[in-house]
Amino acid sequence: MDEDFEMPPVGGMNDEDMDFDDAAYLKVGEEKEIQQGLKKKLLKEGEGFETPENGDEVEVHYTGTLLDGTKFDSSRDRGTPFKFTLGQGQVIKGWDIGIKTMKKGENAVFTIPSELAYGESGSPPTIPASATLQFDVELLSWSSVKDVCKDGGVFKKILSVGEKWENPKDLDEVLVMYEARLEDGTVVGKSDGVEFTVKDDGFGEKGKPASDGEAAVPPNSTLEINLELVSWKTVSEVTDDNKVIKKILKEGEGYDRPNEGAVVKVKLIGKLKDGTVFLKKGHGEDEEPFEFKTDEEQVIDGLDKAVMKMKKGEVALVTIEPEYAFGSTESKQELAIVPPNSTLYYEVDLVTFEKERESWDMNTEEKIEAAGKKKEEGNSKFKAGKYALASKRYEKAVKYIEYDTSFSEEEKKQSKALKVACNLNDAACKLKLKDYKQAEKLCTKVLELESTNVKALYRRAQAYMELADLDLAEFDVKKALEIDPNNREVKLEQRKLKEKMKEFNKKEAKFYGNMFAKLTKEASKDGEAMST
Repeated sequence: MDEDFEMPPVGGMNDEDMDFDDAAYLKVGEEKEIQQGLKKKLLKEGEGFETPENGDEVEVHYTGTLLDGTKFDSSRDRGTPFKFTLGQGQVIKGWDIGIKTMKKGENAVFTIPSELAYGESGSPPTIPASATLQFDVELLSWSSVKDVCKDGGVFKKILSVGEKWENPKDLDEVLVMYEARLEDGTVVGKSDGVEFTVKDDGFGEKGKPASDGEAAVPPNSTLEINLELVSWKTVSEVTDDNKVIKKILKEGEGYDRPNEGAVVKVKLIGKLKDGTVFLKKGHGEDEEPFEFKTDEEQVIDGLDKAVMKMKKGEVALVTIEPEYAFGSTESKQELAIVPPNSTLYYEVDLVTFEKERESWDMNTEEKIEAAGKKKEEGNSKFKAGKYALASKRYEKAVKYIEYDTSFSEEEKKQSKALKVACNLNDAACKLKLKDYKQAEKLCTKVLELESTNVKALYRRAQAYMELADLDLAEFDVKKALEIDPNNREVKLEQRKLKEKMKEFNKKEAKFYGNMFAKLTKEASKDGEAMST
């Protein structure tokens, strides 16, 4: 019968589009039609919820009979389970369809019409023409086989199911045990424990020469690798430009992470590329963990950003390139000097942290108070020339009072005054940072609340001038002077605007003059050509 099951499948059907959910969840003793006369009766429930898929290697015991009870084949009688690859036409179509509905350990009887078995010709001498067959099938196990790259280049056969549901991702560092063989069985690589980064490439078209007692890998070789994933360390990009990288050495607790303004306590070891330790905090016998407040420039930017991606109890190795460390300047640290343009390596243990309160955790009075404090912090940062940090503080202040429908009338007045002041100050930050579009938007927000706010018109005019929208700048300047004719700053801006408009008009006149001269010259040439 093994040979009979290697017949090609009966054509004309596409079981990929069939829904087998009902057949996979029968009650014991219940019988249902799966499709086109194929019926399944459940004799014993299987384990769990998973069922095999096309490409999986399944192992079954079966007994095949005709409808009159005549037995024509049985793996049970031979004492050897039958193995085949599902959905590859190695067995009759009824099997390929039916076994996809089974769970591990399940026992079922399939009644298979001739169209899904051996058709009109049958399989003499044991199976008559146009015979309907019955198979008592027990699904013992299966090995999941996946096309990893979806192009037929790499196939994975699961021999032992791993823990949990997660998989390593690009950048993660994995620890594996493996044995690699060529198709003829030659061992070309073996290790009881090797660590590498997931995105590292293989041998490809060049192959690999023999080395250290391992056979060579010829170019374009197909390899069979018995691979056990022992563990992996999650590696993630802290910044979008990939210049601050965090590798988890020990997982933290829960899901919560520090926010901007959180007070964190950490144990730190800072090293240079050559291993020189330049900083060590919180590791002494009686030494308290190092405490700092995030987003306050109390530590280098890269470390600040990395800690805000960590959980309580997490230990991580953070790699920080110079742009997020000390840049091109030398820095004298606790235990050594950090040379210019140094990439730094920190082992960070986040012992504990206390988050800054969020607006949803405050009543209306507390929101207004918190917004006022953030505004003052912003003013302090602005005076110190730290415009990016000042901008963040003003933005945070506005967020606290963004939704004020539940505020009292007096609280709404306070809220409006704070929004106006913070957005105006933030616009001043954006002008300093040359973010003119955002400065224009912030001033527009203020003008939506106070249409005659001279500062908002003045700063928006500055943004428009930098964006070369001179007509809009002129409109705002004129309106500001209508409201406050003696405003010195606006008058100065008006002079600058007039100079810019003169300069622009000169450039425009020159451009059109050159264009006219060129056209006249070309017309003259054409006239000369025609006269000759």
